[in-house]
Amino acid sequence: MSVIAEIIDTLENKIEKLITKIRSLDKTNQDLKIELTKSAHIIQTQSNEIEALKSQYETLKIANSLLGSDDNKRDTKLKINSLIREIDYCIAQLSD
Repeated sequence: MSVIAEIIDTLENKIEKLITKIRSLDKTNQDLKIELTKSAHIIQTQSNEIEALKSQYETLKIANSLLGSDDNKRDTKLKINSLIREIDYCIAQLSD
């Protein structure tokens, strides 16, 4: 009978350790989920900021070209031509 009692005690101890380990892992999992959410938010914010900065950079390149810089004249001409085509298309739509 005492052998069975020892086995039961051993099983109880192992089960308690497993329950403690599960709780610890659940806590770690929750912490990691929170950290992941924060990281995803930071990444989204930074992506939006990068897009805004790219747009500003393109605008500055065009403005610099219009001010007489020789570096980006080709890009500026292409952009102006594109804008003219868009305006012509809008005028054509309004005419119809």
